[in-house]
Amino acid sequence: MAGLQNCNSVANHSFSEPIVTETDDQSCFDAPLYRRVIGSLQYLTLTRPDIAYAVNVLSQHMHDPAPQHTLMLKKLIRYIKGSIDLGIPIARSNLHLRTFSDADWASDPVTRKSTSGYCTFLGNTLVSWTVKKQSTVSQSSTESEYRALAAATADTLWIRRLLLDFRITLSNPVDIL
Repeated sequence: MAGLQNCNSVANHSFSEPIVTETDDQSCFDAPLYRRVIGSLQYLTLTRPDIAYAVNVLSQHMHDPAPQHTLMLKKLIRYIKGSIDLGIPIARSNLHLRTFSDADWASDPVTRKSTSGYCTFLGNTLVSWTVKKQSTVSQSSTESEYRALAAATADTLWIRRLLLDFRITLSNPVDIL
C-alpha cells in the first residue's frame, strides 16, 4: 500500500503536532493516493480501534493533504505493519456494560471544535467505539466533556436496548465513566 510494503515498523503511531519538513518527494503531494489510503484505513478502524483517532485526524485533510500529513500517514502505516496481529479480542466474561468517554477542548486550531471519543465494553470485550469531531464549538472543557458524555450515553442506551431485544440480561447496572 502506497509503496510501503518493505517499510520498517514503529512501536507507536501517536502524534500531537504535524511534522513540518522540507522535502522534494513528490509522492507527498499525491492527493488521490492519500484519499485511497485513508479510505482503506477508515475501513480498517472497524477492527482496529487503536488507530481510530489517528485516522480521524488524517481524514480531515483529504481535500488538500500537505507533505506533513503524508509523513504522518506513512508513520501510521508503519505502526500498522508492526502491529498486524492486533485486533479485538473476544473473551468469555460477565455481562457488565461499561462505557468510557473523553474529549479534548478546542483541539482544532482553525475551527476551535473539540474531539469526542468513547468506547463501550460488554464484560471484557470492546463492542462499540467512536472518535468524532464535535459539531459545535464548546465554550469550556466541561461543556466539551458533557457533549462527549451525552453521545456516549446515547450509544450505551442503544446497546442496552439491543441486548434486551435479544433477551440478554445484564449482570450489573450500566457504568458510564
